[in-house]
Amino acid sequence: MNDVRFTFFDTAVGRCGIAWRAQDIAAVLLPEKTDAAARARLARRFPQAREAEPPPEIRRVIDGIVALLAGERRDLSDVALDCESLPAFHRRVYEVARTIRPGSTLSYGEIAARLGEPRAAREVGEALGRNPFPIVVPCHRVVAAGGKLGGFSARGGVATKLRLLEIEGALAPEAPMLFGELPRAVRRA
Repeated sequence: MNDVRFTFFDTAVGRCGIAWRAQDIAAVLLPEKTDAAARARLARRFPQAREAEPPPEIRRVIDGIVALLAGERRDLSDVALDCESLPAFHRRVYEVARTIRPGSTLSYGEIAARLGEPRAAREVGEALGRNPFPIVVPCHRVVAAGGKLGGFSARGGVATKLRLLEIEGALAPEAPMLFGELPRAVRRA
């Protein structure tokens, strides 16, 4: 557990962070209010983590996240994740969420159905609310029933989710942008 390294990097939505163990991603952090807040969040999860220059495999992931958040269609579904300590149900939810392509969405209920547990939409939401790999596991692409946005646990809440979906082009064409009303629908996978 003491072999976790981390770094911070700039994106179109702010300064993000990434932690890794060997070649596997241990965590991705969306922007916090300050770098100090981001470091504190990381230290709570990985108290022994050390800041380091990312190796080439991790640099490739960072470049992919930066490109995706700049509006490029990037596929991060092959990024190796350190999921060993995660509950089995969460791992299954994250596997399904990783199949959602940029510009598309699925509902919590649709993910539950794909897991063979159609009554587990709330549990899917809880798993996504604890997602340690946002963007790589695109929890922002998971919406409530009827195309409603649903919640989002990152700093900024639904406004952050809306911004991410806007960047990826997942908002329905008639939907207003970030500072208008919330969109009535998003594009379906």
